[in-house]
Amino acid sequence: MYSQLFVEMESFQFTKTGQTACGDDIQIKVLKGENRYLAVLSDGLGSGVKAHVLANMTTTMALRYLQSNMDTLQSVETIMDSLPVCEVRKISYATFSMVDLRLGGITRIVEMGNPQYIQMRGDEEVPPLKHETMVSDHWPERQVECYELKMEPGDRLIICSDGVTQSGLGEGPQYRFGWRRCGELEYARERIRSNPEISSYALARSIAYQAYGISGNTCKDDISCMVIYMRKPRVMRLLTGPPYHKTHDADFAARADLGEEHTVICGGTTANILERITGKSLEIDIRKIKPGDKLPPVGRLPGVGMVTEGILTLTRVCQALEKGEAVETLPDAGREIIEKMMQHDKIEFIVGTKVNEAHQDPNLPQDLELRRGIIRRISAALNQRFRKETQITFF
Repeated sequence: MYSQLFVEMESFQFTKTGQTACGDDIQIKVLKGENRYLAVLSDGLGSGVKAHVLANMTTTMALRYLQSNMDTLQSVETIMDSLPVCEVRKISYATFSMVDLRLGGITRIVEMGNPQYIQMRGDEEVPPLKHETMVSDHWPERQVECYELKMEPGDRLIICSDGVTQSGLGEGPQYRFGWRRCGELEYARERIRSNPEISSYALARSIAYQAYGISGNTCKDDISCMVIYMRKPRVMRLLTGPPYHKTHDADFAARADLGEEHTVICGGTTANILERITGKSLEIDIRKIKPGDKLPPVGRLPGVGMVTEGILTLTRVCQALEKGEAVETLPDAGREIIEKMMQHDKIEFIVGTKVNEAHQDPNLPQDLELRRGIIRRISAALNQRFRKETQITFF
């Protein structure tokens, strides 16, 4: 049962107003061979570049120690020994939360100085199986909280910096002590009730924005929220290009069986094949055509999926994914494809290998590659930059 689950790990951050770098840092690592999912969130003391560098130093060390199964107290002591101490406050320069999630096993969380994690099962909080407070001989004034818990399918973990729980601090009687963990918990509960399948990214973003709003739409501290969500994977299919042999058209079209919300068709010839096999007609709203658009508008095959132009659109999507461009800057076709990819966990590419003679036109952009190359680049970007699972099937 657990081997079929997908662990979605996403985050959202706001940088303290007036600073150019976020003083919090988040690092994530997936160890597929061990069914382990590691994550660290660190809050550097203060704000700005110095805080970010030290928070990054903390997450890098913590992630390495988690992966190597180093003793918890030894790991914490090594991190604290490595960080400089503030001459005024006499404390180390970063707090942290370390998560070691093991599918089907015990999940361990180690926290020093950060707000306590929240585990949600549906809209209810789940208490830990075990909680232990450890104190280092080297740092007797610092307490390390160690938790053991069991993650079940559908459970969520919410980890944040104190920029979330302390948002609104002093903003009237309601927030005399800030939003606090209880406020964050109640808000997360409301969001899950309103949308039980809300994604990790959407929930982390929503919590961060709520903290930002409570502070009067300003950031008096860096705000970071990470959500880990264990559930069944969401699969999307992208079909592009005609099969090499026309006799395979029916098998190719049969792959567009996931439903309209989970299927993307890229290319006019591909759409024609789907129209012929399914008996559905392509619909395009001409009102979506915008002056200056470099890509044709998005269409749809009712009951099948969204339809876009082919190789030019895929090339633009590839460039945006590799460079990490904001989707708001893209033409509608590219934006909608990327948004749909971000809403899914596994993207399956069904790629026809027949060469389109139009692609040999020397007047087309020089960086225009054959469909197979573009798909491989998109797949690599989704793997490396967005932790998506991908699969490519050639026809």
